[in-house]
Amino acid sequence: MKIKEILSVLEEMAPIAYAEDFDNVGLLVGNSETEATGVLVCHDALESVLEEAISKKCNLVVCFHPILFSGIKKITGKNYVERSIIKAIKNDIAIYAVHTALDNHQEGVNKIFCNALGLKNTKILIPKENFIRKLVTYTIAENAEKLRNALFDAGAGNIGNYEDCSFSSKGSGTYMGNENSNPQLGERFEFVQGDEIKIEVTFEKHLESNILKALFSNHVYEEVAYEVYELQNKHQNIGLGMVGEFETPMDEKDFLLFVKEKMTSEGIRHSSFLGKPIKKVAVLGGSGSYAIKKAISSGADAFLTADLKYHQFYEAENRLLLADIGHFESERYTKNYIVDYLRKKILNFAIILSEENTNPVKYL
Repeated sequence: MKIKEILSVLEEMAPIAYAEDFDNVGLLVGNSETEATGVLVCHDALESVLEEAISKKCNLVVCFHPILFSGIKKITGKNYVERSIIKAIKNDIAIYAVHTALDNHQEGVNKIFCNALGLKNTKILIPKENFIRKLVTYTIAENAEKLRNALFDAGAGNIGNYEDCSFSSKGSGTYMGNENSNPQLGERFEFVQGDEIKIEVTFEKHLESNILKALFSNHVYEEVAYEVYELQNKHQNIGLGMVGEFETPMDEKDFLLFVKEKMTSEGIRHSSFLGKPIKKVAVLGGSGSYAIKKAISSGADAFLTADLKYHQFYEAENRLLLADIGHFESERYTKNYIVDYLRKKILNFAIILSEENTNPVKYL
């Protein structure tokens, strides 16, 4: 099995198109054509993790955080990033990062967070914008079903919990071909007016090339009339953070002690108790201060995230309990999820969970 075959499974799990624009996900180091010997899954691809990969004969390291995040101009080994890259290259180890591609997935980081706490009725906290497009095309009635089904097979027509969604309407189309034309109906230089079916479907923007390929391959017209629009609709199943509910409300202190235990947090910093039970909870794994207002507007009783600064605790505005449980802690079960996913998809192959604790934050 080549590394690229494993990467295709990873991209099914967390499509690169789901990642935020600022992020650096995908294959960061290595050649995807190399034969894979084993996969080591970790949180951070540090030197110690690469040593572990070498000892366990794994030449693909799948990490959550990208070891290469911003541009570098020199690789001299002067810091932990450069040393990791050098070790990976010297030992022919590929490094692949998922980060916000998995953050934004409806079954990803924040769903894992919610599941660890037992939250129910979950939904995305900050739905992704500018991600949905619409295709409009026109064909004859005899071609409509075939064309529509081909577009569905290419990934169009998924809306929330529904698939194969489309809208069709009847109308009248006109055309006249020139000397180079080969019309499906009528002759060259003949003005043709006939009944047509207008088909409309939505799709995620990264699928556009597949959608258009299906359109052109299954349309009967020599020249395909179509339009693609970018919609303002938010994508309800892709985005950052998540909101869920407990079946039974908890006292605030009991809630934080529960979170501390479930997420194995060494310490939780939080805003003032408000004296009200906690039932609806917003979560955002990693640095989530930018989502405080979204958590409040969602009606959450508490917001769990990480990397909050002093003044950001004031932003709770006595409207919810704001808690910083630690960056690593809020994402701690992500690598377990990746391992489980890969083991289900790739049988009889070494998929190994790293034993290295790469959390740089220590507590007394």
